[in-house]
Amino acid sequence: FPFPYTPYRIQEQFMEALYGALEAGRVGIFESPTGTGKSLSLICGALSWLRDWEEKRRQEEARLLALGAGGQDGLTPQQARPGSADAAGQPDWVTAFVQEKEERDMVDRLKEEQIRRKKREDRLEKIRHNVQLKYAAKRKRCEEDEVKRLLQLSKEALSQGAGEGALDQLDHNEEELILAEYESDDEKKVVSGLEEDDDDLEEEHVTKIYYCSRTHSQLSQFVREVQKSPFGRDTRLVALGSRQNLCVNEEVRRLGALQLINDRCMEMQKNKHEKKSSEENEGKKRRVSRTVCPFYSYEQMQFLRDEVLVEVKDIEQLVSLGRESKACPYYGSRFAIPAAQLVVLPYQILLHEPTRNAAGIKLKDQVVIIDEAHNLTDTITCIHSAEVSGSQLCCAHSQLSQYMERYRKHLKAKNLMYIKQILYLLEQFVAMLGGNVNQNPAYQAVSQTGTVLKSINDFLFQSQTDNINLFKVQRYCEKSLISRKLFGFVERYGGPASAVKTNKENQKLAGLQNLLLTLQQGSDKEGDPPVEAEHDQVRTASPLMQIEGFLSALTNANQDGRVILNRQGTVGQSSLKFLLLNPAVHFAKVVEECRAVIIAGGTMQPVADFREELLCCAGVDPARIVEFSCGHVIPPENILPIILCSGPSNQQLEFTYQTRDLPQMMDETGRILCNLCNVVPGGVVCFFPSYEYEKQVYGHWEKTGLLSRLAAKKKIFQEPKKASQVEQVLVEYAKCIKRCSQTGGQMTGALLLSVVGGKMSEGINFSDDLGRCVIMVGMPYPNIRSPELQEKMIWLDKTMPRAAGQAPSRVLIENLCMKAVNQSIGRAIRHQKDFASVLLLDHRYARPAIFNKLPQWIRERTQVKPAFGSAFAELRKVRTRISCP
Repeated sequence: FPFPYTPYRIQEQFMEALYGALEAGRVGIFESPTGTGKSLSLICGALSWLRDWEEKRRQEEARLLALGAGGQDGLTPQQARPGSADAAGQPDWVTAFVQEKEERDMVDRLKEEQIRRKKREDRLEKIRHNVQLKYAAKRKRCEEDEVKRLLQLSKEALSQGAGEGALDQLDHNEEELILAEYESDDEKKVVSGLEEDDDDLEEEHVTKIYYCSRTHSQLSQFVREVQKSPFGRDTRLVALGSRQNLCVNEEVRRLGALQLINDRCMEMQKNKHEKKSSEENEGKKRRVSRTVCPFYSYEQMQFLRDEVLVEVKDIEQLVSLGRESKACPYYGSRFAIPAAQLVVLPYQILLHEPTRNAAGIKLKDQVVIIDEAHNLTDTITCIHSAEVSGSQLCCAHSQLSQYMERYRKHLKAKNLMYIKQILYLLEQFVAMLGGNVNQNPAYQAVSQTGTVLKSINDFLFQSQTDNINLFKVQRYCEKSLISRKLFGFVERYGGPASAVKTNKENQKLAGLQNLLLTLQQGSDKEGDPPVEAEHDQVRTASPLMQIEGFLSALTNANQDGRVILNRQGTVGQSSLKFLLLNPAVHFAKVVEECRAVIIAGGTMQPVADFREELLCCAGVDPARIVEFSCGHVIPPENILPIILCSGPSNQQLEFTYQTRDLPQMMDETGRILCNLCNVVPGGVVCFFPSYEYEKQVYGHWEKTGLLSRLAAKKKIFQEPKKASQVEQVLVEYAKCIKRCSQTGGQMTGALLLSVVGGKMSEGINFSDDLGRCVIMVGMPYPNIRSPELQEKMIWLDKTMPRAAGQAPSRVLIENLCMKAVNQSIGRAIRHQKDFASVLLLDHRYARPAIFNKLPQWIRERTQVKPAFGSAFAELRKVRTRISCP
């Protein structure tokens, strides 16, 4: 395997196993701890396979083409013996003729493919070596811009003399708020507005690898690794992202919320495609002024596509190239998909089928690698779940009613029919929460508070909406862009300054709607920074967008999901939530279509729930699943994991919901920390099961004076609840440790009190001095009283077989707990020379069922210590070994 440096043995094993899985078309679960160079192993292993596969394909093509050229035009007398017939009763010469025709067709297809490939390679080679071409393209753009500017000036000069004609008292700008005629429920092929006969549109999707990860920063990091690898120069890579990340049109970017950006972009495209037809019928139709996006130029996007394929670029480089070449990076990158060898994209695009299809991703016979996949099941569940509040439902009803009143005369019958259906749905949904859409949701008290779960069918039946075809309503919302029109309408008339000038009833509604908006913005958490409040205002401006997601979720199969009615104090605070119970239904298509799927991560243990809940439920043959887990590159002595069963005063450590609040339990935890802080240098990270418990323990230590004893040795930091403050706390924490290590003295570093599943238990590295000891207080079991979790447990017990005598629901609870533990303790060791100790404070960790769910490389080195004395002695040894290497 080509590699930028001599690989570790475990990297070689990883690449060999990966290559084998791709070659055999398997579904692989790969675990490689952070700090073992997982990204590079994935790149070099997968791209080596792809290079060999392409070479094999070329040889096979050459062989077939040579056979075709060798002339198999005539049949040999032996083939055409009239008397013989094959097993199907066909004469031999007919079978031979059919076979030969198939071979000829195949040869022709291969020739075409070859010509197309040659054309593409020549084009990219030319761009690679010819700077002149770039300048020519740039000059042409400047000329076109100048011509457009002059034309615009002439038009303005002409129009100054002419009077402005208004249509039925409709403002000229109001035109674009009206819904276009909605012709049919049948989905027509949407013409993408590109010339159909263009060669490049016909381009076949070459065999490629789709690599996805969770965040854009992880993807950018991966692209940088590719650039550094031996494959960096000759791999055609394209990075995909959302419009929020890739849009270069400032007017659209300013909208802020992703849904608004998406809708505005779609509308601008629609305007571009309608422009041609409206120019032809200009005499017959009213003049419509609609904005089109200047970056959506086919020629420029072709240029961008080629630039992307010539040289590996990450999202940031793609955006600056888009700005420079006046081409849309969002669509330009999509045009590059067919010819790309490696497509880098976020989870959401790949795992959500409508988004995947819209992006032009074809998974048939391709390879998918899902990295950072420890939360894959939860991610699929989240992508396909949706929640709407009572105030959003009432607000959408109010806005849509006003919209219908205002434009009733201008809307076609089909539009009115669908708007009425949506209004009826909203009305019934609010009624299910115990409210009335025509009253202020903030002042409507809910008589029966609590949480109720219903199947989809029961919910639709009880809300009397089971006679409405939700698939058609969903398609109507998508095609008509109604939420975008409604947003424009509210933008125009939603402010307190201007109310909609219609009948009195409507003015009342307008007043209510303004009240709703202010109430909803006021009900956000107090003390939020103004930036976040601003973002919420943008988001709530069109609640219908959120509701569309909920309607879409209701089209899932009845057995795969539940509707949660969460009735709180008022209708406004209450909500409807769709919960997906079976993520496998949405993952099945990916696994079926792909040649191979690799699910990879630093901590994949416990693997059982991937295998049972996701893969087997998705219909994957167990024989197709392959598992690979490698050790760590650090020497065994660099990590000391200890399961501690009792504290310094021999108090047994068992942090159950019943015992963890006892003062002696909190005191014992404090004593353990005091002892550790005396001997562990640098940073100590202590994880608690929840924010509430961390707060409670902190308060108790303050009262007993334990906190001041701790503070004498380590400066204490607490994990903030707000994501925006995490960075600041981490910077201060790191500064404090660095200062202590340089100055010496009584203060030896810092103690960070964190929360499992919080901002610091994932994606943040406590390497070197930042995390010399990681402590886990108790076992972070999820809240078993949560209605969502209870429903999931009931569903699992009904649908899954018992494993080793344990109920599937029990296994789920343990897996969720241990996944969270493994993620948190994996923060400490980040590279080959790093060292740390890991302390698990609870005797239950020593139980075999729990112990076996720790990552293999930690499990192999773990010591179970019944008493604190021997554990403390081990920790002191680590200290002496470090200070005297």
